[in-house]
Amino acid sequence: MAPTPFTNQGELDLEGMRRVLDCMIDQGVDGICILANFSEQFLLSDEERELLTKVCLSHVSGRVPVIVTVSHFATDIVVSRAYKALELGASMIMLMPPYHGALIHGTAEQIYEHFAAASDVGIPIMLQDAPISGVELPVDLLVRMALEIEQLCCFKIECAQAAIKIRSLLEKAGDSIYGPFDGEEGITLLADLDAGATGSMTSALIPDLIRPAIMAHLSGNRSEAKSIYAQVLPLINHENRLCGFRGAKTLFKEGGVIESDFCRHPIAPLNPAVKSALLNMAKELNPVALTWGK
Repeated sequence: MAPTPFTNQGELDLEGMRRVLDCMIDQGVDGICILANFSEQFLLSDEERELLTKVCLSHVSGRVPVIVTVSHFATDIVVSRAYKALELGASMIMLMPPYHGALIHGTAEQIYEHFAAASDVGIPIMLQDAPISGVELPVDLLVRMALEIEQLCCFKIECAQAAIKIRSLLEKAGDSIYGPFDGEEGITLLADLDAGATGSMTSALIPDLIRPAIMAHLSGNRSEAKSIYAQVLPLINHENRLCGFRGAKTLFKEGGVIESDFCRHPIAPLNPAVKSALLNMAKELNPVALTWGK
């Protein structure tokens, strides 16, 4: 997931955005997701979202697939965003179930209809099952959607006990699922790969260091995957539990990819001790982002 850089004054840094994309491609990612929660999509205006979509798709220019997040509570807005993503050349959209705050959620049938309407646009869909929504997505509902909604082909499962859900989902609808992925920075990656996940949508912090573990597992070498994963897991835990989306921006600034790690209010700056620990742990692993711009 691509971070969205801002200037120290809080304005979009479009040149920094282009550098982020170039760095991620040099990290060896198989695709880039923009406007995700880790892209601070909830701090962007509608005009900024559209501008970023245009800039990102134009700059990547087909070098890797680009997934555009189009989540919104209103189905009509999701559909409008999906059409715009398709028009601008996105390879896929990512979509969460409809929710607003902690208590306003779509019913199972409304969730189905929400995704079905997006499918009618004609662009492949990745469903994001994330704890931030507070929406429970039972396996039976996901199975029905996988089997019946034409464009829904990828599932990013990052809820609690993701491995159990991934395994059950694949047992019941595996032939209809092109991409079972995990998320949450890969914090449960090994268990999720064991359950049948074929990839992970992580932050942009260290995809170059996580990818070898995935590739080793997919090639049947679990012991190598476990060894690689063990080396990066402390940094993943630090990012997941203490930094959130601020982690990648911190590393990208340190590595000269972007000029500022500013996050818009009301997001607080990263705690200095947490930031220092993040950078020290990263330096031991020497990821691409840490030296890319130097």
